[in-house]
Amino acid sequence: MSFGARLEAAIDKRGPLCVGIDPHGSLLREWGLADDVAGAERFSRTVVQALADRVAVLKPQSAFFERFGSRGIAVLETVIGEARAAGALVLLDVKRGDIGSTMAGYAQAYLDPARPLAVDAVTLSPYLGFGSLAPALEAAHTFGAGVFVLALTSNPEGPQVQRAVTAGGASVAQSIVDGAAAANAGAVPLGSVGLVIGATVGRTDLDLDALNGPILAPGLGAQGGTPADLRRLFGERATVLPATSREVLRQGPSVAALRAAADRALG
Repeated sequence: MSFGARLEAAIDKRGPLCVGIDPHGSLLREWGLADDVAGAERFSRTVVQALADRVAVLKPQSAFFERFGSRGIAVLETVIGEARAAGALVLLDVKRGDIGSTMAGYAQAYLDPARPLAVDAVTLSPYLGFGSLAPALEAAHTFGAGVFVLALTSNPEGPQVQRAVTAGGASVAQSIVDGAAAANAGAVPLGSVGLVIGATVGRTDLDLDALNGPILAPGLGAQGGTPADLRRLFGERATVLPATSREVLRQGPSVAALRAAADRALG
């Protein structure tokens, strides 16, 4: 079963929401935990306990585990396994972008189910050229996994590259959309190559009609994004997956409070 099909089924069953798992120092301290690997483990496994059986997608941010070295990666492996066992799809936020055998290595690490860090999908950066993602797209197809490609992000530096106009007259971001649409052509019920478009970008100026894939829209909640922003940006597209982190995570360590916050985010 393709990632696109599994994602659509998860959204139908649990609603369209992705919640981050971001054990960065400020959140650990808000929870009364030490900013160390033990704190990160308790934080992350509590989020999994609270949400993995009720939200469609959990999105661990790899950097906040990597900062603790091999012990942090071991915690990430545990978190991924427990979240998937509870029924959530796991999107690992790694934003990898490289070429050739190196990209193939990243794809094998995260998308091959035989590997300890295997997840359902990963985030990728296409700014070495959309074609550089080919090894990851091939691995995703082989293993029934997914990828979300950065297209239009809300950071202030993003427009310098993403809204730049190519020789053909379209924006760089539109060229990423077009590449994803080509990769998804003919997929039923939904392609497995998604895009990342920030919920707070203001406007997209993108033609998304042919995408046939999911859109991850980070920025809901604490970053200022609202359901109205999502409707304005994407209309009533059923494949938009709003993403929130701090708005939900700062309600911990209470499992009940985390669940209630996720329910509120779902509306």
